[in-house]
Amino acid sequence: MLVRFGFLFLYCTIINIDKPYSMIKLTLIILLLFNFLFTSSPASDQNIDSIENIDPLINSNDDDLEKFAINKVIPEEIKNITLEALSYYPELMEVDIDFQFQKKIRGSVMQAQPKIGSLIFNNKENRAYRIKISRYLELYDELLPIEELPAEVLLGWLGHELGHIKDYIDRSAANLISFGVKYYLSKSFMTKAEVQADSYTVSNGLANEIIATKNFVLNHEKLPEKYKNKIKALYMSPGEILSLVDVEDGDEEN
Repeated sequence: MLVRFGFLFLYCTIINIDKPYSMIKLTLIILLLFNFLFTSSPASDQNIDSIENIDPLINSNDDDLEKFAINKVIPEEIKNITLEALSYYPELMEVDIDFQFQKKIRGSVMQAQPKIGSLIFNNKENRAYRIKISRYLELYDELLPIEELPAEVLLGWLGHELGHIKDYIDRSAANLISFGVKYYLSKSFMTKAEVQADSYTVSNGLANEIIATKNFVLNHEKLPEKYKNKIKALYMSPGEILSLVDVEDGDEEN
């Protein structure tokens, strides 16, 4: 409890609040901030079978991918595809990232966040992160295990979340706290953050995969319309990503 109020005080200091907030506003900030910083209960705590974290040093036959397992905790079911996604982000090779299965993530399929303990006690070079991953994709009539998604789609989804981590690594703790609050308070800020993550995904070589992910979501007949509308409102469209690719290709030629 003291840690929570300490973080609230820190955020208020950051944004130079001179007048005391009402209890309603204080409560709102606390809820929004800790929604960004804290994980929900992992799937393994929700009586879902066959979900285990593997040792960060994975015994892989592919030595080129094995090196991307350093400082990573990855569920066995998505080990290979996650290592492949990480291979597109060599700048994150030594970053501590915990890929966690969750029974359900409200309003999302995946979320990338800093770990609260490392945000408090570590400098940004040693900060740790988590990527929460829904154990199942919720369709109208079934729960689809996340590892059963088409490989290209899952690769693009993971690549997008790693784009968020890339966005976080150079931010100070104070900046990340401010980021978390603004992300949940401002739709325009949320859109900007998601576009930035998509941009990193494209620039790191996963343009085709992120387009496949978006087409999968927007065209899947069994995904809820509410979720599709959220993706349309907040994220870059496949056409916008193609335009971004054309711009980057033009810059490389010049």
